[in-house]
Amino acid sequence: MRLFTGLDLPPEVVGNLEELLRRLKPVARIQWSPPANLHVTTKFIGEWPEARLEELIAGLRGVPGRPPITVSIRKVGFFPNPHSPRIFWCGIEAPGLAELATETDAATAALGVEREKRVYSPHLTLARIKETLDLQPLRKAVAGLESLDFGGFEARSFFLYQSNLRPTGSVYTKLAEFPLQS
Repeated sequence: MRLFTGLDLPPEVVGNLEELLRRLKPVARIQWSPPANLHVTTKFIGEWPEARLEELIAGLRGVPGRPPITVSIRKVGFFPNPHSPRIFWCGIEAPGLAELATETDAATAALGVEREKRVYSPHLTLARIKETLDLQPLRKAVAGLESLDFGGFEARSFFLYQSNLRPTGSVYTKLAEFPLQS
């Protein structure tokens, strides 16, 4: 099983991002994410044996409680940089989210999952860029947007997801929910 943890987006935020993608898709031939797949990853677990799924769920239930996390979705950019981009992303501002990611990383590390080596950088992957392209039309379209604020929400839970890779793209299934407050 290929697994990760993350936050779900409410329908109104997905709708705002769907509108953004509708406007930007025609200007760049890159691999756009389906709006239904947009989520905020807190920990990529990777391959996990199905026989140990309950053990993983129990470990994640041990993540310390916290108040709900206020999440704002705004701005766009490129990873690793605008000059040789591989990912086109939407930014996340969420005080407390990095701590949740750190604690999720610790809970999964206790079960044998490799710890994160990179600093946590919350974002939504809007598209993957697999080849060198002229992205000036995309940059121009972004500059023409009236707003780069796509909404916000209060996260009261995080989820364990399964990712099934398909030729048409990944399909995500929620396996468990973990309320932030006990």
